[in-house]
Formats: sequence, C-alpha cells, structure tokens
Amino acid sequence: MTAVLPLNDKIALVTGASRGIGRASALALADAGAHIVATARTQGALESLDDEIFARTGRRATLVPLDLAEPAGLDTLGYALHQRFGRLDILLHAGGVLGAMTPVSHVEPGLWDRVMLVNATASWRLIRSMEALLKTSEAGRAIFVTSSRASSPRAFWGPYSASKAAMEAIVRAWADELENTAVRAAILDPGAMRTRMRAEAYPGEDPSTLPDPAEIGPMVVELALSDPGQPAGVRSFRAWKADREAPGTSA
Repeated sequence: MTAVLPLNDKIALVTGASRGIGRASALALADAGAHIVATARTQGALESLDDEIFARTGRRATLVPLDLAEPAGLDTLGYALHQRFGRLDILLHAGGVLGAMTPVSHVEPGLWDRVMLVNATASWRLIRSMEALLKTSEAGRAIFVTSSRASSPRAFWGPYSASKAAMEAIVRAWADELENTAVRAAILDPGAMRTRMRAEAYPGEDPSTLPDPAEIGPMVVELALSDPGQPAGVRSFRAWKADREAPGTSA
C-alpha cells in the first residue's frame, strides 16, 4: 500500500524556482506530494526543474516564465490559478535580486526601482493576487524569504536591505489582517547558503563552508504543514537546524 504523502494534492506556488532556495524548496514540496507551480525568468531552467521533479516523483510541474519586475504578470497568474485549480494551498516567495553593491549615494534610479519592484512590490502584488486563493484552501500557508540585512543593514547593501525590510513590514501587516482566517504567513531567514546571490555578495567566500540550499527543504515543508501563528519574529533556518541537531532531538 502506497503511503499518503503529507502534502498530497496540495497546490504550491514557488517564485524564484529555477535555482537556489526556490529550486530546493520546490523539490522538497514536490517530494512531499504537492503539485508545483514554478515561476522564474528562464524557461530552460524551469524545464530543468520540471525534469528533476518528474524523475523524483513521476509528476509534472506547472511552469510559468515570469519576471517579478513586471508585477502585472502576477495578476494574470492569480487569475490563471483560479481558473485551473480554484485554490492555492502554499505560497513560497523566494524570488529576489541583490542589486549592485554600491554606496547609497551612487545607486542608479533604475537599479533602485528594479530591486524594490522585485523584492518589495512583487511581495505586495503576490498577496493582492493570491489572498483569495489561499483563503479558499483549508489551511493556506504563505512563506516569504527574507535576509538578516532587513534588520541589520550594512554599507553597500542599501537597496537590498530597504527592499527586504519593506517586504517584512508588508507581510507582518498582512499576517495581522489574517488573524481570523485559516491562512497563516511566515517570514523565513535562510541565513548564509551556497547560492548564486551569496557568491555575488561575497565573491571571496569558500562556498563549501556554507549549507546547501537542499538543507532548507524540510523546514519549508514543515512550515507548510504547521500553524506558525502571527509572525512576531523571523523564522531562522540556523535556529531550526540547531534545534534538530541538539542531543536527544529526533529528526
């Protein structure tokens, strides 16, 4: 008898799904039984993800090439999901851009606008487009990936820090509005991971010293299954991993 997977038949939308944390999360959610709706800018990278999901699960993903800097596309996506599935059970927003590492006074307006569009405005547009679908689910879950730079900005991180801080504020306000619904939102800080964005920010760092993005997959599945309550604090992958590695803790 085949065991029922914990996320069997759930619909999961993953942004930034072509690489890094988004890809790892999409694979983990698919392994847990969810049908993945994957968005990213690159069709080829999405097809590679779909091939891996099929090899692991025997199921195909729904692929949506989409640039988060053109947020009107998120409205179209929301309508398409409504037409095809009628609901959304899981939203994992991992899409994001770093932008140039430069002094704030040197930031070009076009770069500022793109970073804010992708990291902050797209988060609001996702909420606006997906809230009704999440409410149609028995227990909709929304997970937004952040960075410690949102609360601890440093030199040359201005646009990225500001955009992630804005995203966190948007999600916290929205989560408070959801108190009397079955939908819950969580903010997830993956910390330093072996991703392309990390390599862009720290080109001299040895990537072998960092966790592989695949390690965060089980935490994403856990958040999708649990009731995180109101996001009074950011969910830290580092703390989650430490708890599970503590003596006497079962995996």
